[in-house]
Amino acid sequence: MTSFDDVLQEAGPFGRCQRRIFLLFCLVSVPWAGVYVGIVFQGFTPDHRCAEPAAAALAARCGWSPEDGRRLPAPVLNGTGEPRPDGCRRYDRDWNRTGLTCDPRELEPEPGTPTAACGHGWEYDYEGRRSFVTEFDLVCSNSWLVDLYQATLNVGFLVGSIATGYLADRFGRKVSFLLSNVLNGLMGILVAVAPNYATLLVFRTFFGFGVKGGWVVGYVLITEIVGVEYRRTVGVLYQMFFSVGILLLPLLAYFITDWRWLQVAITAPYILFLSYYWFIPESPRWLLSQNQKSKAVAITEAMAKENHMTLSKNIEVLASFMDLIRTPRMRKHTFILSFNWFTSAVVYQGLIMRLGILGGNVYIDFLISGLRIGRRLPFAAANIVAGISCFATAFIPDGMFWFKTVVACIGRLGITMAFEMVVFVNTELYPTFVRNLGVSVCSTLCDVGGIVAPFLLYRLAVIWLELPLIIFGSLAFLAGGLVLLLPETRGVPLPDTIEDIEFPENQCRHFGKIKDAAALCYYK
Repeated sequence: MTSFDDVLQEAGPFGRCQRRIFLLFCLVSVPWAGVYVGIVFQGFTPDHRCAEPAAAALAARCGWSPEDGRRLPAPVLNGTGEPRPDGCRRYDRDWNRTGLTCDPRELEPEPGTPTAACGHGWEYDYEGRRSFVTEFDLVCSNSWLVDLYQATLNVGFLVGSIATGYLADRFGRKVSFLLSNVLNGLMGILVAVAPNYATLLVFRTFFGFGVKGGWVVGYVLITEIVGVEYRRTVGVLYQMFFSVGILLLPLLAYFITDWRWLQVAITAPYILFLSYYWFIPESPRWLLSQNQKSKAVAITEAMAKENHMTLSKNIEVLASFMDLIRTPRMRKHTFILSFNWFTSAVVYQGLIMRLGILGGNVYIDFLISGLRIGRRLPFAAANIVAGISCFATAFIPDGMFWFKTVVACIGRLGITMAFEMVVFVNTELYPTFVRNLGVSVCSTLCDVGGIVAPFLLYRLAVIWLELPLIIFGSLAFLAGGLVLLLPETRGVPLPDTIEDIEFPENQCRHFGKIKDAAALCYYK
């Protein structure tokens, strides 16, 4: 029987048509970086202090220096670094009483002067950046709401990836991709104009609902239209465009300092992606799984024509959540891949967001963290390298700043590689009729990790700044060990049925037909 992979060899495994579609989809990865880690800039928390209007009026009338104007109303924190005013407490003093002197030395607080919570809001050292933190006063007792902002996005990712994955396997890759971008464009703009924090969270959740699902659908579609020998290449490059977005984001944020306009800039590409209706086809492999042979043939012939190739072979016609766990090997794949999605999200997002609590130049630090390169053994090794780096970074003294930064970057590189590999390995371990659903369901653990990461980072860092790194390192080690229980998939054709997974020797029949196929088969 002629398989679709055999037909792809005749149509051109990675010809002009696939290259065009691939490049179009790569652009989808760029704005996702802004959605996923844009909180570093949109939720930037500058130095702040309690607002004391009466004290400020006295300082202006008496001509105090800025240092005295900040120091006298608030207790001074003497932790690591330079002493600075407490951003969440103020001296409980009446600055409106008569007879106050203009001499700041006479107004020095006595030891034991009572303090109180901020009663008149906060003042911020904006440093040219306006974030939703400063707009909605999400500091001190309300700082946990910043964590919630990122958590709601991941809730949207979780629900949306399952829903979009089901729709993609039920109604097609193309229509699901386009519908997700309609939602992305609408919700992204609503986030930018949200009048209060409650509505911001609602719109942010729906924004996440569409963003990740559309990205996964694009990934699955391109892996289904290229030859087996190109799957790994297109998978890695598709995800590396996320790094392009990471590198562009600090530049964009540098020039767009208002979080609302930055949100508009991040959303605009999703509106442009609606034009893909005229430029991308449906997946012929999915059409065959739905017994729509005539449409699959027409699309494949069009691909061959664009690739200047001629077809001579006939294409043969080749679910539900339970299909992902019904058989032993499918259950094992689902568990291991889900855990690796979870770990990759926690460690990657945690290390990126950690920049926001370390101080320094957030633009340069973010840019450095985004620089990166980019099957089974490399997958496991990437997790283990990330784990070792997390442990090492935690115990390197702060005085060895550059060495600590280099080791931390190695950790980010390792988990980035693991993040890239879990996606394309995921597509290779599920049959066509549940491939999009399988990737979406497993990747929901990534969204759970994204929900956990900000709370894990910020709350544990209060106990010890490096404690989150110990947790990250432990998760990465465990994930790396579990990867070794997966089969080798390099060079193996995409499975079309559950039987191809449970009885991998059936896949070996393709090895003589595919150029540069691996000498290994599943579980061999």
